[in-house]
Amino acid sequence: MFMQLSLDQARLAGARGEVPIGAIVVRQGVVLGSAGNRPVGTVDPTAHAEIAALRAAASKTGNYRIVGADLFVTVEPCLMCVGAILQARLARVVFGCRDAKGGFVGSLGDFSADARLNHSFSVRSGVRADEARQLLREFFRARRAG
Repeated sequence: MFMQLSLDQARLAGARGEVPIGAIVVRQGVVLGSAGNRPVGTVDPTAHAEIAALRAAASKTGNYRIVGADLFVTVEPCLMCVGAILQARLARVVFGCRDAKGGFVGSLGDFSADARLNHSFSVRSGVRADEARQLLREFFRARRAG
């Protein structure tokens, strides 16, 4: 259910001309924040779906630490987003497809359980990965064609 909401956010981002990535922050079954990518539209390199969803969740809870929450995201988070996930003290990240060129919970590196850091989170990958990957393929195919 929550990955479906992330995929919905990714589709909305793609319709806006953004790379189709969507994210949802959930705690105890309640959606605290949701977003799709917006770096192009906001002219903000930090406006990744994960960051925007974390900002929304922090605003809703009144605390930048969203202890015990899970992040559902369509694509493996990048290094910047992993840093924000660590700062927010999330419990778990569930993502769709890997990002071989930018992912930092397994592809290029992994700070999810690095003993040098003061927080860790669990990771589940491959959830509806084919759908997430297909959104990216269609987006970039259309961009190259047009």
